Amino acid sequence: MSYLIDCRKTWAMAEKLLDTETDPRRKQLLETLVQHAKSEAKPDFEALMATVAPNAHYHNYSDASDPVHSPKGKDGVAAYYKMIVEGGLGRLEHACERMAVGTDSITTEGELTMAYPAAVLQGMGIDVPDANGLYLYQTRLLIVWEFDENGLVLCEDSYDGGGSKFEGIAERPVTPDQIFDYAASPAANAAPQLR
Repeated sequence: MSYLIDCRKTWAMAEKLLDTETDPRRKQLLETLVQHAKSEAKPDFEALMATVAPNAHYHNYSDASDPVHSPKGKDGVAAYYKMIVEGGLGRLEHACERMAVGTDSITTEGELTMAYPAAVLQGMGIDVPDANGLYLYQTRLLIVWEFDENGLVLCEDSYDGGGSKFEGIAERPVTPDQIFDYAASPAANAAPQLR
């Protein structure tokens, strides 16, 4: 079945690269990225935070005026992810089309699609027809991931542009059956495979 939002596309390219990567450091970074993405999709808060460095500092350069989207320190990043989970904002797909892997960073780029809950949109002042519905957010997203010496995420610096974003979002309803439910899949409960 084809889904409008399929979180597995977020880590598909990293897993493919892991199949042929021989450098231990790059392999470590790719494994952390995959674990981070899967934990966010599940959501498994403890496993997600286990991938984050104590001195992490994220930057959202598309919305630099709002410090909520640029959390600092492990506690700040934890609060940021808690806000995402509690707000129901974890239904997303970052369909990576390009990825560059170095020894300290990974860059991912592709289309981001998210299901925004009506309550969140209404809180932002956006009127939607179904107060209990989900609505499709779309943009092009580039993320620079930096890692510490232990392979933990130091930063997730994001830049977005293009796509409809919030413009006309009320006309783009999404139903739960159009979203792949990773938490309900057998893969979400399988032990991680180290390569």
